[in-house]
Amino acid sequence: MQPGPIIGIVFALVAILLGNTLEGGHIGSIVGGPAAMIVIGGTIGAVMVQYPLGVLAGAVKAAGGTFKKSPADLQKLVDEFFDYATRARKDGLLSLEKAAEGASDPFLRKALMMVVDGADASAVRETLEIAMSQEEEHGEHYVKAFEAAGGYCPTVGIIGAVLGLIHVMSNLSDIAAVGSGIAAAFVATIYGVAAANIIFLPIGGRIKLRQKEALVAKELILNGVLALQAGLNPKLVRERLSEYLPHTGKHAPKG
Repeated sequence: MQPGPIIGIVFALVAILLGNTLEGGHIGSIVGGPAAMIVIGGTIGAVMVQYPLGVLAGAVKAAGGTFKKSPADLQKLVDEFFDYATRARKDGLLSLEKAAEGASDPFLRKALMMVVDGADASAVRETLEIAMSQEEEHGEHYVKAFEAAGGYCPTVGIIGAVLGLIHVMSNLSDIAAVGSGIAAAFVATIYGVAAANIIFLPIGGRIKLRQKEALVAKELILNGVLALQAGLNPKLVRERLSEYLPHTGKHAPKG
């Protein structure tokens, strides 16, 4: 579990509530069930209009994945390829068939099996690059779904505020309740802006970072199997693939 997102959300909410209290406000004044219903329900509905349910389900799953430790362990992959290169140099590429079955990554398993089955380098590269491109495209849809939610949320909040003002204006006869009614009407705006900038947009950004990590791992795998196919020395394989590790400064570290 990655504590960063949860800590960030909690910190932001506490800071907002504390600031409101220091300004003389009351937590009760910004708590509104109907406002939350309008903002969250309206936002979800708008995103459902834009994206099919399959994309939304994938986006929710991808969002949940960002709260977990990244599965892209680059150092582990480098070590695995060093072991594969050593085996292949000693017993040939066919010896990797059993190793492929226990590979730590499905993409790696697929790549190794292509090499074991005798596919040439161009076919391996083309097939794996297509798979990488498709995954990148799907990941982009997930990111855009959350970015769309972040865009719609403040606008839906304004709708909630206007609805509240309509209710206030229809009861002007009760002057004492006008002030509190207007204040309550703007709660939906607060919810819309807060949800967009504390939840939806940041999570979309985290999905994007996680997708980049996954693509870096797949690039490493692609170049690793091509190095195996070319019969490179195990030490050279490790040195080449180590360029993908975060300490080289070429790729963003995991978050």
